Amino acid sequence: MDEGFWQDKWDKGEIGFHLNQVHPLLKRFLPALSLAPGQRIFVPLCGKSLDLGYLLEQGLTVVGVELSEKAVIALFEQRGVQPEVHEWTAGKYYQHGNFSVFQGDIFALDIATLGKVDAIYDRAALIALPDTLRQRYARHLVTLTQRSPQLLITLSYDQPQMEGPPFSVDPQLVSSLYDETYLIERLSEKNIICHEPRFAERGLTALYEQCSLLTAR
Repeated sequence: MDEGFWQDKWDKGEIGFHLNQVHPLLKRFLPALSLAPGQRIFVPLCGKSLDLGYLLEQGLTVVGVELSEKAVIALFEQRGVQPEVHEWTAGKYYQHGNFSVFQGDIFALDIATLGKVDAIYDRAALIALPDTLRQRYARHLVTLTQRSPQLLITLSYDQPQMEGPPFSVDPQLVSSLYDETYLIERLSEKNIICHEPRFAERGLTALYEQCSLLTAR
């Protein structure tokens, strides 16, 4: 799975991973990050998620990274604003007020370019990556954000029942990726297959959604 896979998904409009609402678990558990207005939250592989608008409405400074330029343009169109656009090492940098997005490869992003962040919100990044990239991503994220606290939403299911993405990321896998760096607190877990008929049609008999709070050790 390479950059072309995701670019093709966006070009064809095959974005079933995009939610047409703010994620309920973000609304419920954002306070667990204890962020003050103006603090900076990082959203990796953000797509055109409505969650970013919600974070902005809470008074936060929001910075995302997303491979698809089409998705990034849609993000600012949703806000009804015209961003300034500059170049960075791996793509373009879009910015308007306290909202900015790096368009390009997250693995090309470094600490100096990203700047300090106070927290991470990962709803669609870890579960979008195959096993071959997950460990690399987790290490990079920890280094990039200097172990900032993280609100992490994952999905787990019997992987042989369905090809990803989204890939199954169960609590044991989260621990194997982050336990050395973070204390992991499970905030919620629920079988949501009855609300996800498209996944049932693909063969799933159960789909568990977990939300975890990760804080630096």
